[in-house]
Amino acid sequence: MDLQTLPVLSLAQAPEALSRELGDSFRDFGFALVKDHGLDPALIARAWDLTAEYFALPEAEKRAYAVPGGSGARGYTPFGTEIAKGAAVHDLKEFWHVGRELAAGHKLASSMPPNIWPERPAAFRATFEQLYAEMDRVGAVILARIARYLGLADDWFDAGIDEGNSVLRLLHYPPVAGAEAGAIRAGAHEDINLITLLLGAEEAGLELLGKDGKWLSVSPPEGALVVNIGDMLQRLTNHYLPSTTHRVRNPDGQRAGFSRYSMPFFLHLRSDFAFETLPQCVSAENPDRYPVSITADDYLQERLREIGLKR
Repeated sequence: MDLQTLPVLSLAQAPEALSRELGDSFRDFGFALVKDHGLDPALIARAWDLTAEYFALPEAEKRAYAVPGGSGARGYTPFGTEIAKGAAVHDLKEFWHVGRELAAGHKLASSMPPNIWPERPAAFRATFEQLYAEMDRVGAVILARIARYLGLADDWFDAGIDEGNSVLRLLHYPPVAGAEAGAIRAGAHEDINLITLLLGAEEAGLELLGKDGKWLSVSPPEGALVVNIGDMLQRLTNHYLPSTTHRVRNPDGQRAGFSRYSMPFFLHLRSDFAFETLPQCVSAENPDRYPVSITADDYLQERLREIGLKR
């Protein structure tokens, strides 16, 4: 299937059909495009406005919300911090992280710190708490369809993502004029988490690496979500569902002078979730690549060190 014909799937269609079409798209590309997700367009519009307003603040004000030693888990991460695994230069981006709020004294609090919130722009906290909850809801529906595709009960992932360490990232890629040689907005990488739900890919630049070794542009219709498999789900399924390499390339011509914004929601498992390869994804032809179980937080911390967010 050529990526130009990759269908935009409706989250409103019958579960069995959506499960089959989503699974086939993930098997072929590691990616799927989803519309009719129920996210409020007015909420999304407010989120875009507030994202641009925050990143337009003075540098010193933004850096006041960077958490020393926090591995970028919450608040602001400055430009030039994150680097793709194995890359020689840092990505051309800055970002803000919103995580799940836990009650004081919660047993997972050591791996999921409380959120911090900027004094401005106004309504930042209310908007992004609401968007986080909505992305969490949509992600659970998509995982239910993936579970069905894998021959599992629709609610199989529910316990694993209950109080999961999911993160909403507000991303700003500044204009790229004068960028360091070889640096791009986001170097070739795979996501760490279970699945990623991405808003903002209508602006050109997102590309995935096809099975033929060629970079393919991802261009969803306005408002649609780009959904991709992350390394945690690849691990659970013994690579039956692939975590596909992708990047955000630098724009050409006049677009090089413009910022790019996007909002990925990295849907994570609970920090104490223990990885055990799904038995239906193990066979003589595809033996278990991961016979040793580790927790989701162990895996996350290892990967954070690889991408420069944890020292």
